Amino acid sequence: MRKTNLHLPETEATTPRAIRCAVSFRPGGSQMILLRNSSDFQAMFPSSCDTFVALPPSTLGQRVVFGKNSDRPCDEVQEVVYFPAANHAAGTKVECTYIEIEQAPHTYAVVLSRPAWLWGAEMGANEHQVCIGNEAVWSRDDASDEEALLGMDLVRLGLERADNAQKAVDVIAELLEKYGQGGNCMEGTIFTYHNSFLISDRTEAWVLETSTKYWAAEKVEEGYRNISNQYSITTKIDREHPEMREYARSRGWWDEKDQFNFARVYSYMNTATIEASSRRYCEGRKMLEKSKGQITAETIMDILRDKESGINKEGMFMTTGSMVSVVPRNPCLPGVHYFTGTPDPERSVFKPFIFVKDIKQLKMTCSPCFGQDDPVKKKPRFQSKPDRKHPLFLKHEVVAAIIKSNKERGNKILQNMRKLEKEKMAEMEKHLSSGLEDCTLVVHLFSKTIEEELNVYSTS
Repeated sequence: MRKTNLHLPETEATTPRAIRCAVSFRPGGSQMILLRNSSDFQAMFPSSCDTFVALPPSTLGQRVVFGKNSDRPCDEVQEVVYFPAANHAAGTKVECTYIEIEQAPHTYAVVLSRPAWLWGAEMGANEHQVCIGNEAVWSRDDASDEEALLGMDLVRLGLERADNAQKAVDVIAELLEKYGQGGNCMEGTIFTYHNSFLISDRTEAWVLETSTKYWAAEKVEEGYRNISNQYSITTKIDREHPEMREYARSRGWWDEKDQFNFARVYSYMNTATIEASSRRYCEGRKMLEKSKGQITAETIMDILRDKESGINKEGMFMTTGSMVSVVPRNPCLPGVHYFTGTPDPERSVFKPFIFVKDIKQLKMTCSPCFGQDDPVKKKPRFQSKPDRKHPLFLKHEVVAAIIKSNKERGNKILQNMRKLEKEKMAEMEKHLSSGLEDCTLVVHLFSKTIEEELNVYSTS
């Protein structure tokens, strides 16, 4: 696949001063995408993705609430998949999206929301109630198109290998040092970026922001925090790569006279203070502030559904999957993890998932598997694009068209979807408050909720 790097001028509409984008060509020379100006960039490439976490005393009750919108190309399918805990023999390898790395002796059970073409995930949780979401960020260093670990691979690896948030920071940092980050982040269109992560567990959260192998991390013990497609760690740096400051000094980005500000030093942005952040970042923070002390799962769902702020993205690049998790600080109580598995949370149902024994793969949100015949696995990669739509996506696609074209019926469908969601959340509140009396009753919780969602589609 031939590519051409384009350099876009900095405007208020574009976060980076120069982004390495690409025009991709099919065999025979026909262009797949051509970016002419910054508005094209805004329409087609990552200009949004928002991740949130709220901790006591900002939340209602002693709970941590996590949420993310995954904004991706509008024709990309996002699946929700489950992988059980497993032990692995010494010397075992694991094949990530592009490269093979050493497997851990033990991996934890995980539930993931991920673009169906890759190994990693945009967001997810593990059996120890660790939640992780990632964002594309823009550094002064070029993002590498050399195949390494994707940021999405690092999300899954962090969840599989860490039983708390701080350990997840360790895992991701060690893997960055050993294998690096890089490779194409979109199926069929060459696009690369650096990554930031928001990581939470029952007691705390961490923001981890990276540029190549260098990184800084900020600990969040109370209140709320959100991240978007920009560096946000400034002078509060609780952990960092041991050579991060020296590297910045050697590149002439920091003269050691001023207090070290990670975002200002590493970012392409004119100013990296929180107060001057992008509109989405600021709007998300304002909505969290407005509900401070009363933040619940519903609060985060409402924020993720907000279109006026741009947090719920529409167009060529849109919100293709959403997640909200509620994790009590009491270790005896289960966490509840809600996933849509479908585009646009405004017209989707957040369906609950609880980690218990004997969960099977979530077939209704599991896309077709093409094995080694997948165009992602073959070199040169991405020579074709198979249909990756899972069963729920296919049904939802029809319903989304009805909602758009038939106002009366569409409103009825949406009302019944919200009714189902509220009923499920009321049911989950009992588990969050009192625990699980019978774990077998929630083994098929997510799948049964999908059945009820499909019944809403057919009877509304």
